[in-house]
Amino acid sequence: MVRSLYSAAAGMMAQQTSVDVIANNLANVNTVGYKAESTEFKSLLYQNLQSKTTSANGEQKPVSAQVGLGARVASITSHYTEGSAQATDSNTDFMINGDGFFSVQNTSGQTVYTRNGNFNFAVSAQGSMLCTSDGYPVLSADGGPIQLGDEYNTARITVDAEGQICYPDEQGNPAPIGIKIALFQFPNPSGLDKVGGSYLAESEASGTALNEDFDDVGQKSTLKQGYLEASNVNVATEIVNLITSQRAYELCSKAITTSDTMLEQANNLKR
Repeated sequence: MVRSLYSAAAGMMAQQTSVDVIANNLANVNTVGYKAESTEFKSLLYQNLQSKTTSANGEQKPVSAQVGLGARVASITSHYTEGSAQATDSNTDFMINGDGFFSVQNTSGQTVYTRNGNFNFAVSAQGSMLCTSDGYPVLSADGGPIQLGDEYNTARITVDAEGQICYPDEQGNPAPIGIKIALFQFPNPSGLDKVGGSYLAESEASGTALNEDFDDVGQKSTLKQGYLEASNVNVATEIVNLITSQRAYELCSKAITTSDTMLEQANNLKR
């Protein structure tokens, strides 16, 4: 009986985590560049009630008797499928087609990565700097902030598919100015550490960031100016998963109630 209480309680905790993950997905359904997550489970240890080679009469038994002790969360996996394109009216909005990530520098000087291409030019005495909505500088392919001088009108800036920042020449044709928006890929993007605000940090599990301009990454990504990548959360799928997790939670709670009732009956037995 006690074993059943522990197993059902472990199942309830695992399903509660699953509901938490689904709720987070639904909350970020309109977050630019957000990637849906899913909960993976694994079974806990098993207790041997009877060995394969013993029985009451000493004969060999090919099947043992083992009872599991419930389930636990094995991992929460992010799915980096590409979201749909959303057109905007801003020339500083960018969508990545492919597996790349933008690199930005946070307030502590750490380089973090994101799929959210909602950028703006921050104007200062030194010129204009391309930044995220949080004010983090967007990094160029050479690792420095993207800084433009006063001679550039940011409203006329364009970016080609390769990430080259262009400005109209004397004939009005876009010409590269020698600055390129950096894009990085990872051997295992699901291993990136989430640091909030759609930002991700490199980890041992993700592998070293690979600069698409200098490292061998297979297929390079492209940029699309004037578009943002929508969240890849499928609301219908999340609702189905939510119902499934809720039902599993209810079943585990029912198992606890049943075990408690059986223990109560056993305690009430009279000699």
